[in-house]
Amino acid sequence: MAYFDLALLTQDTDFDQRITACAASEGIDGAARWTAEHKWEVCAAPGFADAYATALLNEVPQPGRDQSVISDGQLLSAVQGIAGAS
Repeated sequence: MAYFDLALLTQDTDFDQRITACAASEGIDGAARWTAEHKWEVCAAPGFADAYATALLNEVPQPGRDQSVISDGQLLSAVQGIAGAS
């Protein structure tokens, strides 16, 4: 994982929306605020930055919203792990 790839993922507004939607579906109060506070942790989940970098190299349009890059299941697992530790 390159740190710059991680930084790029944190700036993807489509992925931010997915994190917020996941947090809301998990019943996390203030899901948008939670996303703002924890998106670096979510984006640093194992494999996320590498998957995003690969998608960029392969010119995947809108990689932050593409489930073939980071699936909803992977995102859910990351959010649950972080929310459970908070």
